[in-house]
Amino acid sequence: MTPIFIGPDIEPRLDWIALLSALEEGHKLPKASITDSFLYRGKDTLLSRAAWIDGLGSLVKTATIFPENAAQGVPNVNGAAALFSDRTGELAAMVDFHLLTKWKTAGDSLFAASKLARSDSRKITLLGAGAVSRSMYEAYSSLFPEAQFTIWNRSPQAAIEMAQSLPHCVASNDLQAAVSQADIVCSATMSTEPLLRGDWLRPGQHIDLIGAFRPDMREADDTAMKRAALFVDSFDTTLDHIGELKIPLEQGVIERADILADFYGVADGSFSRPSPDAITICKNGGGAHLDLMTSCYILETWARYN
Repeated sequence: MTPIFIGPDIEPRLDWIALLSALEEGHKLPKASITDSFLYRGKDTLLSRAAWIDGLGSLVKTATIFPENAAQGVPNVNGAAALFSDRTGELAAMVDFHLLTKWKTAGDSLFAASKLARSDSRKITLLGAGAVSRSMYEAYSSLFPEAQFTIWNRSPQAAIEMAQSLPHCVASNDLQAAVSQADIVCSATMSTEPLLRGDWLRPGQHIDLIGAFRPDMREADDTAMKRAALFVDSFDTTLDHIGELKIPLEQGVIERADILADFYGVADGSFSRPSPDAITICKNGGGAHLDLMTSCYILETWARYN
């Protein structure tokens, strides 16, 4: 087998709704075997993730997260991803890291919203004005084509510039108002202290939490976690690894039984909105099994046109 490199030139062929189908089919296969390792140097993180799904293949992805890179004009997150054949174990493809990360990360939360958000959602608030929020704008727009977006960012100018560059967007410097008026709230910040307050939430909202990835990071406060029906993309990659859940679990604010389902619950219907008036929160942990499913979708798309 001659491995191929799949670069960003394939992106115009990719489709968010098709990716949702690939993720749903991937979660019907045998449960993924996954492992994560984290190394830290101050604020910097080296994260390596591996996954194997019987019948689909295996993948190893390594990411470096350097939060201060933006000041140097360099992406905060970099890395590499290798996809291996399930049949022979040979290297099948190297997938462009940034392409894969964009589609996996946004596809992850889009999949959650497709199952948990109300279908009549029209107002979407994005917390953060970085690359992930731009990807979420693109992804949400595919599922909610009539949506109007509000963007909030700690640095207001970044929110203004993002809103001016995209249709159906406005910027807001009032965080509480931006959250309380939304049908869907997506938080993609690098915050270590909760900025989303549960007292601001109202019945019927859906919240996608993306930003926190370390044990010391949180975006939503205890009140939010107690008021909402809680979901995760994967039990294995979130509960004991990410502060969003690890901290309130350790402090007794919530219990493990309060996390109702992960994506594997789609099969039995447990990963679904409990009621029209429920507040739902899904924590996006982004495990390597999702990178694997996304990489296979990207490879299949590449093969279709080459």
